[in-house]
Amino acid sequence: MPNQLKPSVCIDAVFENVPVGDAIKSVADAGIKAFEFWCWWEKNLDELIQHRDANGMSISACCTKFISLVDPAQRDQYLAGLEESIAAAKQLDCPVLISQVGDFRPDAARQEQHQSLIDGLLAAAPLLEAAGVTLVIEPLNELVDHAGYYLVRSDEAFEIIDRVNSPRVKVVFDIYHQQISEGHVIHNLMQNIDKIGHFHAAGNPGRHELTLGELNYEQIFAAIQSSQYDGYVGLEYWPKHDPSEGLRQVARWFSATS
Repeated sequence: MPNQLKPSVCIDAVFENVPVGDAIKSVADAGIKAFEFWCWWEKNLDELIQHRDANGMSISACCTKFISLVDPAQRDQYLAGLEESIAAAKQLDCPVLISQVGDFRPDAARQEQHQSLIDGLLAAAPLLEAAGVTLVIEPLNELVDHAGYYLVRSDEAFEIIDRVNSPRVKVVFDIYHQQISEGHVIHNLMQNIDKIGHFHAAGNPGRHELTLGELNYEQIFAAIQSSQYDGYVGLEYWPKHDPSEGLRQVARWFSATS
């Protein structure tokens, strides 16, 4: 049987500059039971836990430290940051760590950087497997938001996951980014659903509410719901309108697919 699709709200985006407690309560009031955020090292973890528990919420994901994986000279630093991030994730009962991979290095061949990424994740996998935490690497678009970033297309990301071959190393498939980079999102995500550990969603163009733009999110969510995917779909966008109303609309979509 398919699993119920689970929404999560990135409070750093949807409720940018709103106090953490107010943001978490707003998510709960919209009928969504999970939230995520970016940099755990910039947060008061005890405060997050307090507001999480007071609102009956779960934390779905946060980021590991932003250190390049395509530069082998930085690998030890990346792994040290990952160990700190795993400890934070365990404290927060957070199942997923999101990892960017670094910018393209003009001083090295792409294949060399590709292999460095694989080697770094191979070194990370035993740490993640021992902790029971999943790391998801993030392809980003370079046309609008992240010029110079190394990992742009999902097919390269999925090939890397195949090479690493760990149940604790997967992809965060950001539907907004991949619509810009490659399109064909339902086909691409459904063909690789077993390699996806987290989703992000935003409207395109503009990275605003899911109801704005060219993406048919009701159909995208229905497709994901029809699979065996059991992770979260993170709502990571900057609202143009009342954020709470936008979240209530998405909560209704998720309820309709359950």
